[in-house]
Amino acid sequence: MEVSADQKRKPHAMFIPYPLQGHITPMMQLAKLIHQRGFHVTFVNTEYNHQRLVQSGSHDPDLSRIISGFNFETIPDGLSTATPDRSQDVSDLCNSLAKNSSNLFRHLIMSMLNESPENPPITCIVSDASMSLLILNPAEDLGVPVIFFRPHSGCGFWCYFHFKNLIEKGYIPLQDECQLKNGYLETKIDWIPGMPALRLMDMPTFLRTLDPHDTILNYIEDAAQATFKGKGLIINTFAELEPNILSAARCRVPNLFAVGPLLKQCQKLGNSNTDLSSIKSSLWKEDDLCLAWLDKQRPESVVYVNFGSSTVLTPQQLVEFAWGVANCKHPFLWVIRPDLVEGQGSVLPPEFRAETEERGFLASWCPQERVLSHPSIGPFLTHCGWNSILESICAGVPMLCWPFFAEQPTNCRYACDNWGIGVEIEGEVKRGEVERLIRLVMEGEKGKEMRERAKRLKHEAEKAVQPGGSSYCDLERLLNEVLDPQ
Repeated sequence: MEVSADQKRKPHAMFIPYPLQGHITPMMQLAKLIHQRGFHVTFVNTEYNHQRLVQSGSHDPDLSRIISGFNFETIPDGLSTATPDRSQDVSDLCNSLAKNSSNLFRHLIMSMLNESPENPPITCIVSDASMSLLILNPAEDLGVPVIFFRPHSGCGFWCYFHFKNLIEKGYIPLQDECQLKNGYLETKIDWIPGMPALRLMDMPTFLRTLDPHDTILNYIEDAAQATFKGKGLIINTFAELEPNILSAARCRVPNLFAVGPLLKQCQKLGNSNTDLSSIKSSLWKEDDLCLAWLDKQRPESVVYVNFGSSTVLTPQQLVEFAWGVANCKHPFLWVIRPDLVEGQGSVLPPEFRAETEERGFLASWCPQERVLSHPSIGPFLTHCGWNSILESICAGVPMLCWPFFAEQPTNCRYACDNWGIGVEIEGEVKRGEVERLIRLVMEGEKGKEMRERAKRLKHEAEKAVQPGGSSYCDLERLLNEVLDPQ
């Protein structure tokens, strides 16, 4: 069977996310947008995550027959899958992917360069920047252009980009373990273009190492510098939110496209393409029952608690958060993953359950975008992952911030100081401080001001993705100048 001329002309983009939930979700949103614009799409997951998507109900194995031109491929990640339904360790992933995946991607790309009745040949790769070291060489050897995608905030990406300078100037790695506690992390960095002075403790946590050969530190630094070698860089942010950083970054990376919030772009898409909107990306089964419970609550009365897909609490931290939430006496919806607590199941004290059974709802996972948009939601107690912050901004919801790792401290600092839509739970988690800050946001003037600022940012995000908006225009440039310049 011959391939039609129309099919030969159809561009074909391969999407390769880093295999963690926080990376898969925005990459999937981008893939949907590109498919809607006439591209054939191949989305590559690890075998482990593919099985999790199927088990969670997010992925129908027959999906490719339902949605023409949206296909899925898988590769092994080299890690054991003995403990399903768990987020994989970042360091283990970095090590395993670096050792095992480059040749696998080479073979996959080669297989898709050929025409077939079902698929036009691949014309470009959209790769998570964290996968750049695995993708660049095989793609360049095979003549396929690569565009990198950063699912992080602009401020998070810009910190990672300057890890090289921090190493050269001797700030990292740390010289002694005492620097973690003796005030050294209060050192201010005021020379990064486009950024206000930040403390080292406000920067991504991967710099807090004593080992110059630290796997993640070197992996991230190398991946950041590889940004120069792609045909462009896509960031899930918008100009009105991070103007100074984007301006400074474009001096170093001219072909930079700020196309976010991608979830807002996809909300528009869902109204016109119900098949595409049926493609989900959650690695956990979502509990929709919480939405019916929210329907029964008063407007802006519920504290929503979710620490994301990778945060791990100690048993003591779980207890302190629990009693802080309980003692504020407000209704709450709390997402507690099976692997939320370090080394054991996520078990709450029976006294807590007895105290809160009339005003609390516990879920193992939930449709967060829909939850945050629900009128009963008050503040969001979050780990400050970028997807969560964007979803909070798009819903006009203020935040209680408890950053855990990676660039979350940087996101937290911007949310609290630059955008004025968050307050931080600092230091060791104490129930009294958790209660105090919940009451401050729920009951005080500061909370009202935070919500008003969050609503203004929501409006700016909506404008950015409308025709003529900053993100809309950057998406058009990305499509016409880089992904499909013909």
